[in-house]
Amino acid sequence: MKSKFLNLNKIVLSIAVMSLVGCTNLDEKVIDEVMGTENADPEASLAAAYGQLGDGTFVDHGSVFALQEYSTDEAILPTRGSDWGDGGKWRAMHEFTWDANNDVVKNTWNQLNSGITKSIFAIGSINKSNINNKTLFLAEAKGLLAFYTYTTIDLYGQAPYRDPDNLNAPIQIRKAESTIDALITEVEGLIPNLADIKTQNTHAGRFTKQAAYALLADMYLNRAVLKNKTAGTFNFKEQALSGGGNDMEMVIKYSDMLINGGFFSLESNYFHNFDINNDTSKEMIFTIVQKKNSNRNADNDLAYMSMERIQKPSPDNRGTNASCVTPEFYYSWNGNHDDPRFQRTYQYEDGTWFRNDGTDVSVPSTSKVEGTGKPWFHFNRGLQVGQQYGPKILANGNFDLTSDGRIKVYKLFTEKNTTLAADFTPELNFDNPSEAVFTQAQINRGVRNFKFEFDPGYGNNGTSGMDVPLYRLGTIYMMRAEAFFRNGNVSGALADVNRLRTTRTNDALKNNAPGVALTSLDADTLFKESGYELYWEMYRRKAMIRFGKFDLPGTAKAATQPYRRIFPIPQATLDASKDFTQNPGY
Repeated sequence: MKSKFLNLNKIVLSIAVMSLVGCTNLDEKVIDEVMGTENADPEASLAAAYGQLGDGTFVDHGSVFALQEYSTDEAILPTRGSDWGDGGKWRAMHEFTWDANNDVVKNTWNQLNSGITKSIFAIGSINKSNINNKTLFLAEAKGLLAFYTYTTIDLYGQAPYRDPDNLNAPIQIRKAESTIDALITEVEGLIPNLADIKTQNTHAGRFTKQAAYALLADMYLNRAVLKNKTAGTFNFKEQALSGGGNDMEMVIKYSDMLINGGFFSLESNYFHNFDINNDTSKEMIFTIVQKKNSNRNADNDLAYMSMERIQKPSPDNRGTNASCVTPEFYYSWNGNHDDPRFQRTYQYEDGTWFRNDGTDVSVPSTSKVEGTGKPWFHFNRGLQVGQQYGPKILANGNFDLTSDGRIKVYKLFTEKNTTLAADFTPELNFDNPSEAVFTQAQINRGVRNFKFEFDPGYGNNGTSGMDVPLYRLGTIYMMRAEAFFRNGNVSGALADVNRLRTTRTNDALKNNAPGVALTSLDADTLFKESGYELYWEMYRRKAMIRFGKFDLPGTAKAATQPYRRIFPIPQATLDASKDFTQNPGY
């Protein structure tokens, strides 16, 4: 059987599944209406559960990304002059002033709850069916439910659940401290029924055995934290649920299965993992497949948000001058600017380099944007600091070209303050150190992150064909390194960190030189290495909590209480449902 679901480029949704989009608070009335729908297409319902991953939840900067990154030292979205005020909801993520009415907290909760609901609906629909691949599809739906639930209890400490096969069952509230063990057991039980990646028409966009191994490694690494997130210390070596070892040994076990399984290998060009053609990366374990022309919403936020508005990848595209990294994170790279993960320079096919240092006069216009055929200006990748250079748009809406048709390169000034140079400074220096607010004369501040390639296809700032990685091989090496370290095997941790450092190579302008190995490793160095490998991949908040960094003061952030490690249940949910109780401290 050639399933319409197996081709994730085309998401087919039934009318019943579409009704789930309106289910935001998971109150019982809505659940009854949704779960009571008969004759739903089981494959469409599973496609909808997958689709929720990319329908903002894990790809939009204002959803899971905001909670996992804007609350850390890796990312901040300040108010910039007249832009990005929005009632203070973005600043609150970094200032730690969010409450139960914050829109970012509420919208992310609703999106994750929608993922839980769609997964539950898919399980029930598949159970009632006699479709081919029933066992496989059921295991995938249950794997998605586990992933959505794990993310929700990590962020909010609790998540809703309802028996997919009993429409009259009451809503259950799954609390993090008890649910983490149940989730681990559930996912381990799914493995025999899941497919190996690239078998049975699967790929990195499907929940395979390998996705399950990655999720299990993640859950075991964070199990101690989930059991008591506000604790002063965590017991990372608690007896595991199965296998006879401790939690860290289980992280190592599942990491070994991915590292040694023969399905994946590290990319020497680190940034290929974040190219718009990264579906060819050999590292991808579990991703969100984005296709610009499919029914699934595709999102370019991970690239678009950090780029200045005057930076134009094509005549039809621009950035939005919003997010940046903090001084703490930028300066953590001191002594490591030659690390291939810090920055990469773009080389055009004719050998021209865009150095972004004022020496460029022009670059070729032969690189064309898909769908429009207009010239594509390729900005460099990684952390961008200092004066920026790029193309200028003429009054006719096209790039300014040389007489022989090349794109002229200019010193850039900010779009909304045309006398202010686009000089990205490491220091933020807010006028009020406790408020992430810039005046219009300060909007150039902040080192920008061009880790993810801007996709200018079809002249749309908001869509991208880049698959968003949830787990890739680099993630697994860092998980295993931390598990080795916490289990007392420092040499094993050092070997994994150095494997990442030395496998990655620089661009040809730096003679393709590999990264340099470390000679020793302590906890602070391991934490920095985690940031070097995984920055802006929705990993940092969990790492900061494990390493005891999350509560510390920083740029525009005072020292905070441990209850802030968990976000509040939105007030709208509490008002709509008696099943939830507010998290302590809110």
